[in-house]
Amino acid sequence: MRYAAIDIGSNAVRLLIADIIERENEIIFNKNTLLRVPLRLGDDAFINKHISEGKFENMVKTMSAFRNLMDVYKVSDYMACATSAMRDADNGKDVVEACKKVGIDIEIIDGSVEAQIIYNVHNQTNMDKNKVYLYIDVGGGSTEISLFANGDLVASRSFNLGTIRILDNQDEPETWDDMKLWVKNITKSYKNIYGIGSGGNINKLSRMANEKADKPISYAKLKAMYVYLSSYSLKDRINVLELKQDRADVIIPASEIFLTIMKVGHLKNIMAPRIGLADGIIQTLINKNLKKA
Repeated sequence: MRYAAIDIGSNAVRLLIADIIERENEIIFNKNTLLRVPLRLGDDAFINKHISEGKFENMVKTMSAFRNLMDVYKVSDYMACATSAMRDADNGKDVVEACKKVGIDIEIIDGSVEAQIIYNVHNQTNMDKNKVYLYIDVGGGSTEISLFANGDLVASRSFNLGTIRILDNQDEPETWDDMKLWVKNITKSYKNIYGIGSGGNINKLSRMANEKADKPISYAKLKAMYVYLSSYSLKDRINVLELKQDRADVIIPASEIFLTIMKVGHLKNIMAPRIGLADGIIQTLINKNLKKA
C-alpha cells in the first residue's frame, strides 16, 4: 500500500510517496520517492497578495504531473495541503479549483492545522518522554513552534515569519517581538530544552555541518555557520559553496529565525531529523485510515 503527501509551500512544492508497512502492533512508513519543485509562490503572494498567471499555470502543470506520478505508483490515498502563500493570495481558491480539474484536491490549511499535522510525526523523532523539546518548523511563509514535555504537547503556535516573507521585506517587527515573547514565556519554567528543527534549510545546515541526522548542532556552531554563509554573496553561495539557487538565498533568513528562537528559549543545540509537513501528512493519513479500519 502507498500513500502520497503534497506539501504546497511558499518556497517549494513537494510530493512524497511513501510505502505503508503494517507490523503486528504498529503501522509505519518508508519514504519511496520525494520530488521537489521550487515554484516560489510566496514571492507573488506576500508582495502582491496574488498568484501571477505564470506561477498559476506552473502550479496546475505541477499538480497534473503529481497526479500522473501518483497513478503510476498506484497510490491508494493522498492529501494535498497548501500553507502560507496560498493563505495570503486573494486567488488561492481559484488555484484550488484549477488543480481540482487535473485531479488534485487541495486543502488550504491555517497555521494551527499546519502545526498539528507536523506534530503528528513527532513519534518519528525518537523523543525521550522524560525530556522537554521545542519543535521548530521554518517555512517560506510561516514558522510553527511546538513545546513538548513528558511526551505531551504543551503549547503550539504559528507565526507569519518565513524565509521568503523576510527576503521580500514582508516581515513585521511586531511579529518578531510576538514570537520572542511567546517563546520566552513557554520555555521559562523548564531548565533543559532540546531543539528539533524541520524544513529544508535546517536539513541543509545539518548536512553542511558534517553532522549525522541524529547529531545535534550547537547554538555556537549554527551561529558560526550563519556568519560564514553571510560572508559570501548570493552568487558565491551558488557558485563557490555549490548551494542550489533556491536554497542559497533562503538559508540566511532561516538561520536567523532558528538562532533567534534558540537564543530566547535558551536552547543549547538543535537536531534535524529530516522530517517536515509531508511526513506529517503521511502520518495523518495512517491515523485517519486506522480509525476507519
